[in-house]
Amino acid sequence: MSTFIGDYECKIDEKGRVLFPSSLRRQVSSASPDRFVVKKDIYEECLVLYPLEEWERQTEIIRRNTNPYNREHNLFIREFFRGTAEVTLDSSGRLLLPKRLLDMVGIGRDIVMVGMNGKIEIWAKEKYDASQLGSADFANLAERILGLAPLKDE
Repeated sequence: MSTFIGDYECKIDEKGRVLFPSSLRRQVSSASPDRFVVKKDIYEECLVLYPLEEWERQTEIIRRNTNPYNREHNLFIREFFRGTAEVTLDSSGRLLLPKRLLDMVGIGRDIVMVGMNGKIEIWAKEKYDASQLGSADFANLAERILGLAPLKDE
């Protein structure tokens, strides 16, 4: 599984193409390093880019935890996959992001690609900048999430 780190400011051209940062490309440890799946994030107004192998892992989690004959599960499955698209790096190292997805989350020309463990978030730059927690808020969140968890031997 790939682990992505770093924030990369990029520009989208008039056709919806973005040059995939070489630092992120080096972090792809997939058997299909040029193939990705992009979709709208569940929680935030951004897109999420998954290497193909991570996408397959995510869909397997959904298969294991849902029953397509349960109406509520079926609704979740439909919404999860809504707008999803496979994208491929072209010979110049660019991704063509579908316009309908860019419009869905309000992405214009200036974006930030953010490494988030096994996925990459794609944000409109102004929305990403506005989403940052203050230092004290982040420290409190870290304490609530990690401060109560028992430490495991490494």
